[in-house]
Amino acid sequence: MPELPEVEVSRLGITPHLKGQTIAKFSFRAPKLRWDIPQKELKQLEGQVITQISRRAKYLLIETLKGTAIVHLGMSGSLRVLDADFPAAKHDHVDLQLTNGKILRYNDPRRFGAWLWCEKGESHPVLENIGPEPLSNEFNADYILRKARGKRTAVKSFIMDNKYVVGVGNIYANEALFSAKISPLRPASQLSILEWQRFVNAIKKVLHRAIEQGGTTLNDFSRPDGKPGYFAQELNVYGRAGEPCLHCGSVIKEEKIAQRNTFYCDRCQAM
Repeated sequence: MPELPEVEVSRLGITPHLKGQTIAKFSFRAPKLRWDIPQKELKQLEGQVITQISRRAKYLLIETLKGTAIVHLGMSGSLRVLDADFPAAKHDHVDLQLTNGKILRYNDPRRFGAWLWCEKGESHPVLENIGPEPLSNEFNADYILRKARGKRTAVKSFIMDNKYVVGVGNIYANEALFSAKISPLRPASQLSILEWQRFVNAIKKVLHRAIEQGGTTLNDFSRPDGKPGYFAQELNVYGRAGEPCLHCGSVIKEEKIAQRNTFYCDRCQAM
């Protein structure tokens, strides 16, 4: 599943091609992805200039003065900028055509993604009641320490809860916990302010590095230019169960926490 760095890489990739361009028309080859596509509402954007491509959590926002198209990549979605006459493939479900002869094409074999509509000046339910961005100043040790008070849930599950901070997905939660030398099994309420400072810094560093490397290609994700992301080559623990820790040589452990595969070194990340 594309996580925050992959979505941010997609935003960075498509922005130079879309910002300032005029939407000519939408083409829909499927009536429904995860939810019904609001085709009538999205067609209101035809003739509108794209003023900005932004991101909130794992959602991309294609903004105009009329309203916003909200895009979620789901488990297997991807975006490519192509010539308008480029033939559509089997799982190409949505085209956003520009007046300059280019299209933004959305491909999604599993159809777990989404195209949504938001009227100008309004908010959408998917973007409400969620925490700060992990790369923002609002996400800091003091903030997350307050949120963690009394929380007995494992710190890995806690940090992946969008109520507290958005976009820290499974891969990056594993890697940041390892970098901060914190066991994923510890209750969130037990971490000290110094441990939260290490963990917050590790989250920001890991996410920044993943974005620089173009994301983490494991199965489905590819960048808008069709090239893979390379952060997978820098993973310390994720997907390495049974292999030696790159720091101390101990065997990397794996277990389920809240139904998610969790990887850690019980020596480097001692309880």
